[in-house]
Amino acid sequence: MSLQDAMTAVERSLDDLVRSVGKLETQLGAGLDIRRVRTDTDHLRESLTLLKQSVAASPPVHRSTPEVEMVPISDAPYNSALWTDAQDEGLGCRNGHAP
Repeated sequence: MSLQDAMTAVERSLDDLVRSVGKLETQLGAGLDIRRVRTDTDHLRESLTLLKQSVAASPPVHRSTPEVEMVPISDAPYNSALWTDAQDEGLGCRNGHAP
């Protein structure tokens, strides 16, 4: 699915949502809750318009594969001084016995 197809699908879904909210509004009346939902759908429409303008101004760069940096880890043993004050399995006592 291309970017344009995805944007069109979102627009259609948003149009369906606006129609559904309108139907609810006629059934429930213009109460506070339905006005909040109506406001949210208006905000979604505004956000989608801004997104479309942003994409039109500078189309996203597509990468075929994500760039992952491999970090080599040595097989050499660690310096034992690193673990001098470490707790073992959450016991937390320096003598190694549970309280």
